Amino acid sequence: MPRNSFDVSQAMAQVTPIIDRVRVDGVKALAEFSLAFDHVVPKHFRVPTEVIDRALGSLEPNVRFALEEAIRRARIVHQDQIRAGHETQVGPGARVSEKWIPVDRVGLYVPGGVAVYPSSVMMNVVPAQIAGVKSIAVASPPQIDHDGTGTTIPLVVSNMTAISGRRMAETIARRGGISVIPQDIPLDVVQDVIKWVKSRHLIFDTPVTLTPQDTVADALDLISKRAHGALVVVDQGKPVGIITEADCSGVDRFTQLSRVMSSDLVTLPQNIDPRSAFESLNNERRRLAPVVDPQGKLIGILTRTGALRATLYEPAVDDNSKLRIAAAIGINGDVAGKAATFIESGVDVLVVDTAHGHQRKMFDALSAVKTLNPKIPIVAGNVVTASAVKDLVNAGADILKVGVGPGAMCTTRMQTGVGRPQFSAVLECAEQAKSMGKHVWADGGVRHPRDVALALAAGASNVMIGSWFAGTLESPGDLHTDAQGRQYKESYGMASSRAVAARTSTEGAFDRARKALFEEGISTSRMYIDPERPGVEDLVDSIVAGVRSACTYAGAASLAELHERAVVGVQSAAGYAEGRPLHASW
Repeated sequence: MPRNSFDVSQAMAQVTPIIDRVRVDGVKALAEFSLAFDHVVPKHFRVPTEVIDRALGSLEPNVRFALEEAIRRARIVHQDQIRAGHETQVGPGARVSEKWIPVDRVGLYVPGGVAVYPSSVMMNVVPAQIAGVKSIAVASPPQIDHDGTGTTIPLVVSNMTAISGRRMAETIARRGGISVIPQDIPLDVVQDVIKWVKSRHLIFDTPVTLTPQDTVADALDLISKRAHGALVVVDQGKPVGIITEADCSGVDRFTQLSRVMSSDLVTLPQNIDPRSAFESLNNERRRLAPVVDPQGKLIGILTRTGALRATLYEPAVDDNSKLRIAAAIGINGDVAGKAATFIESGVDVLVVDTAHGHQRKMFDALSAVKTLNPKIPIVAGNVVTASAVKDLVNAGADILKVGVGPGAMCTTRMQTGVGRPQFSAVLECAEQAKSMGKHVWADGGVRHPRDVALALAAGASNVMIGSWFAGTLESPGDLHTDAQGRQYKESYGMASSRAVAARTSTEGAFDRARKALFEEGISTSRMYIDPERPGVEDLVDSIVAGVRSACTYAGAASLAELHERAVVGVQSAAGYAEGRPLHASW
C-alpha cells in the first residue's frame, strides 16, 4: 500500500479481517483470497519437496555455483554480526544483562510470483538462519499461467462492431484465441451471444442450414457466412443435402434447394476423433461432411482442414469446457450494472475500454467493477506509459490494453497529434506491468504476422487484431463485390460517425446531431477478402506460423523465452523495405 495514502491504522483495518479469516478457516480461506486477489488457486500452498529438488537439479552448474557462493559469503557476514550476551555493572548489586533471543517464526514476502528475485530470498533467509530462527515461511503471490484469460494462442479479436460477433467469437475461441464483444451492443444481445458461444462444439463448426423448400436466393445470401462455402439442407433436423455456390451457378434464383442440392451425403458420427474424421473424408474424396448424433440429427459440420486444425490447436475453454468469450464495457453510464450483467451471464474476461485510459473516469469505473469482487481478469485501457500502467494496476486492473493511434481505423494521431509508436509503448508498459505481477495486451497496428511476433517479443501476453480480421468471412459485416469482382467488407472506426450514430440511437435528434459533428474515426473502409485466405482461421494459421518461426530464430521454446531472448534494434525505412517480399518480379 502506498505510504503517502495509507497509514498503519488504515492498513491494519484492511489486513486484520484477512488474518482473522485465515486463522479460523486456514487453507480454505487462503484459497478464497488467492482466487479473489490473484484469480488463481495454487495447486499447493506448500511447495512439494520433490519440486524443490527437481528445480535445484535443473540449475545450470555455473548458476548454482554463483548462488551457493553468494550464500556462503552472506553467512560469513551475518555470522560476524551476531551479538554476544553482555552484562553491565551499573552499581553495587545492580547489573543489567543483555541477551539476544531469536524469534520463533519469520515470514518473508517475495514479489515476483513464478519469477522471484533470488537476492530477495537470500538476503533475508540467510540472516534469519544465522540468527537461529526456528521456522521461516517464504511466500510469493501465486500467478496464473499466461495472463489468466485462458487463451492458448496469443490472439484477441478487438471489440469493434464491424469485426467481433458471434461467428467470429465461436471460430477464434475454437482455435485458442478470444473475442471481445463491443460495448455498443445492447445488453440482451450480448447475453444471447455469450450463451450461444458457450453452447458451441469444441471441434465441429456450427453449420448454416436451410430446408429443401427454401430457394437458391436464400442459399446465396447465407453461403458466405462460413469460410468453407457450404450450407446443409435439413429436413426435420436431419441432413438431406449439401449446397455450395457451384450448385447455385446458372440456376434460377427461385429454384428450390431440393432440386439442386447434392444428396449423396457422407456423414460423420459425433464421437469421431479428428484424425479419423480426416481419413474418412480423404477416403471418400469429400471436402466436408455433416456431423450427426446417434439419431441422425445434425449437430455440426467438419472440413478436412478443420479436422487437421483440431489436432494442432487447443481451444480456449473455461472450467466447464465451454468456449471462452470476453465483453467490453465503457467508462460511462451504469458501469457496475453492465459488468454485473456480463459476469452473471458467464463472460470470461471483462474489458473496461476507452481510447484514453489514463483518466479519472477510468479509475472510477475500475473501482465500480472491483466492488463486485469479480473472479475473472479485468482488462483496462488504452494506455502507452509506465505511469499509466502503475496507476491502473493500483486501481484494480489485471491486464492493460496498450496502444494509442496505431490502428488502421484510428485517426487519433492525425486528428490530435497524440500517440506513441506501438513497439516502444508495449515494451515500456510490459516491463512495468511485469514488475507488478500483471500483463499487457498489444492493441493495434497489426497488419502482418511480424507485428504479432514483435508485440510478443516486447512483452505482450496477447495481441489484439481489428481491421485485419474485418476482411474475413466470419466478421459481422455484409459481403460486397466491387466493379472488378473483388469481394470486400466494410470496416469502420469506433469514433466514426457510423459508430457514434449506433451508440447514440436512443438519444434525441438534437443531441445526436450535435455529437455527429465531431466524427473522428474512419466511417467506411474496404477490407478485401483474400481469396487465398478468406476465413479468420486462414489468417490465424499464417500468424501462428510466423510466431513459431520467430521463436525458432530466437531459440525460444515459449513466448516467455521469446521475450527474454529477443534483442531490440532500430530498423530504418530502407531496412523495412528490404525485408518486404515481392509477389511479382521487379
